[in-house]
Amino acid sequence: MSQSLTRALEILRLLGEGPASLDELADELGVHKTTVLRLLRPLTEARFAYHDEAHRYHLGSRVFDLAARASEQRGIREIAAPHLVAFNREYGRTTHLAAREGDAVVYIDKLESRDLIRMYSRVGMEVNLNSSAVGKLMLSTLPDDELRRFVAGMDFTRRTPNTIVTPEDYLAEIERVRAQDWAVDREENEPTINCIGAPVRDASGTVVAAVSVSVPDVVLPFDELLDLLEPLRATCAAISRDCGYRPR
Repeated sequence: MSQSLTRALEILRLLGEGPASLDELADELGVHKTTVLRLLRPLTEARFAYHDEAHRYHLGSRVFDLAARASEQRGIREIAAPHLVAFNREYGRTTHLAAREGDAVVYIDKLESRDLIRMYSRVGMEVNLNSSAVGKLMLSTLPDDELRRFVAGMDFTRRTPNTIVTPEDYLAEIERVRAQDWAVDREENEPTINCIGAPVRDASGTVVAAVSVSVPDVVLPFDELLDLLEPLRATCAAISRDCGYRPR
């Protein structure tokens, strides 16, 4: 049963990347297609998946319903929403809200820019911890012992020439983030994309989320992006106040 559940969840993950045929799913899972078909039947009956006339499988409506309910249950998203909308309307730049989920950091909200350029990030997507401003911010709050254990198991994949790819350099970057209370991704995650981020705190002072602004260098050079740092920090401070945070 455990193996079947694991495979069924893997099917949903694969369908999240795009429609797939029975043969394609079987190849990805490394099992016979009769096994995949057996797993797909209860998924389609419960509307977690469906197949079209071309016999390709898609995510079903029940998945989107659960995703919407999960978003509704994330209180920080609801609290932050009016502040993020106001910030996005005034400055017109791609704005992300991210939070920790276990050992991962994920985007829980995204507001698009007024530019024609769109970024591949999406709500529910896991953040690259070594190359994103929000990832650095969320990990910067960990106690040193926990941080070092976390970093020891991190994925240090190089995504651009600027990506941090060693634990030592990452820990040094975290110290900079702690000292200044904001973070930067200077073409570390995507070529030509710069990003700045600031933390959101709850009533206890714990960082529970992070907000970032991302802009292509051709649209706004990095030095001009830094002009948005203080408005961004003010927005995060307002969200934090609504979360009950009162600076001492």
